[in-house]
Amino acid sequence: MTDTTASGPPDEPAPEPAAPDKAPSPTAAPFPRPTAGDVTSGFVTGLFSIPEGMAYASIGGFSAPLGLWSGVVPTIMGSVFARTALMVTTLTSAIALSSKGVLTAADLDPGDLGALATLTVLVGIVMLIMGLLRLGSVMSFVSTAVMTGFTTGIALQIIAGVVKDATGYTPTPHNTLAKFYDALAHIGDWKGATVLVAIATLAVWAAFKAVKRLESYATLLALLVVSVACAIIRPDVELVKDIAAIPRSLPPFSLPDLSAVPDLATGAIAIALVALAQAAGIGAAVANPDGARPDASRDFTAQGLANIAGGLFSALPAGGSLSRTGVGTSAGARTRWSGIFAGIWLAVLVLLVGPLAGQIPMAVIGGLLLVIGGELIAGRVKDIVLVLRTSWLSATSMTITFLATTQLALQYAIFIGAGLSILLYAVAASSRGRLVQLTPESGGGWSIEDAPAAFPSGRTTVLHYLGTGFFAEVNRLEDEWPDARHTHDAAVVLSLRGSAGIPSATFLKAFQRAALRLREQNVHLVLCGVPQSQHELFARSGTLDALGPESVIAETPHLMESLTTAYNLAERQRKQNATM
Repeated sequence: MTDTTASGPPDEPAPEPAAPDKAPSPTAAPFPRPTAGDVTSGFVTGLFSIPEGMAYASIGGFSAPLGLWSGVVPTIMGSVFARTALMVTTLTSAIALSSKGVLTAADLDPGDLGALATLTVLVGIVMLIMGLLRLGSVMSFVSTAVMTGFTTGIALQIIAGVVKDATGYTPTPHNTLAKFYDALAHIGDWKGATVLVAIATLAVWAAFKAVKRLESYATLLALLVVSVACAIIRPDVELVKDIAAIPRSLPPFSLPDLSAVPDLATGAIAIALVALAQAAGIGAAVANPDGARPDASRDFTAQGLANIAGGLFSALPAGGSLSRTGVGTSAGARTRWSGIFAGIWLAVLVLLVGPLAGQIPMAVIGGLLLVIGGELIAGRVKDIVLVLRTSWLSATSMTITFLATTQLALQYAIFIGAGLSILLYAVAASSRGRLVQLTPESGGGWSIEDAPAAFPSGRTTVLHYLGTGFFAEVNRLEDEWPDARHTHDAAVVLSLRGSAGIPSATFLKAFQRAALRLREQNVHLVLCGVPQSQHELFARSGTLDALGPESVIAETPHLMESLTTAYNLAERQRKQNATM
């Protein structure tokens, strides 16, 4: 849509459309040479992946090793192929919780490696298809309001999911908000040793976080310090090895269970949307070191390949991780080699010290997840305030998505959120379209006014349409269309420059009706600023014949050219009709 002003006409050339990208092949830009910073940041990210991977697997109800293995093959593959070079592809809290919901809905065991391999591969296939079809723009339909409600709800789910690990008490309700009420109502059942270890973890994390140079490593250092202290003091708390042993091995090969495909297919789409929405935010927030523009579709393709490969090696579904991407960049990542080294270092660390991770107290992981959940909420406060100040529609969509996330399974919540985003877009688009009148001034410019209630006689009226051609706009525009029943000796020019971009049969019929009403009053209608694609649509649909081919002026790259041509044509036709 052209922004017309008094000093410029509506016929100002719209920006040239970008050449369509080629469908992304599963290859990335040429590999730069790895740097020392990549090796170091890869080691830090790999080390950080041990506590975070285990923690995220735990909140999803999966065994700790699955969280570790999700940071090996998917991370390496994602870093090889992603357009966002520094993005780390691995398990995230939202993906873990979404995966848990999908498996629960399908009545499948979270410990069934065949079912997990099927789910991860299906998620990868969905991502790969979306990437190859250049559907990266789909994520733009998931609004900030919806993502704010979704991520805030996930943060509360994370905190609610570790109440047992941080307090020793297991809440009985399934509802996220009810879990908090139940835990507080049974505070007398909390285990003192577990609570003290969780509080100590929070305190140590806060201490390291307050030191600028150690801020990025606060989570890792809190894990090490409190775990070593517990190994010396030996409090009566649950350990990681009490839930699942961590073998000193590489990720085992797993074959998908094809019989589980029908039960997991729909859920896989939801998980893919969750993962891709998170990754799209990373692509926008983390600049490529070489200055290359982000490409969401290429990142979709990379994550699809990462999940397909990872599913064959016991990984849970993976996507772009903002936390681990942040750790890598703050530790000195320079190229995509940082993510590759992160996956390699994690595999090496598991081989060397894997069983030692079994000595980590679950209360430590619970404390760290309280931190992660709290940071997620704190990071969304500005967005929450922004959404509340934007409009009641945005606030309503955020609230509904938040409630859906805390009350329903995440795979349903993301569909509800996406549906709300599309609905809000439709409502906004339907109210956006309007007609304005352009009046030529003596100095050569154009003034913008509201469209008249009726077409004046004895002159040519120039209207400009501001909108997309969305079918829901039609009723409103027909209400705004000036009355021509008592008009004579007149002509109308309608400028479409930068508008009417969405093909719509409803819109085409409205054009034909308008032209017919004007013709009945012997008022000539001329369209100008018509793009080639719209001209071809008019020809295919018969609208061009109804309007008259000579009355449709194509857009040109020259300022005012098509508008001037249309205005002169309309004036000639008006004067010719007046003499008949």
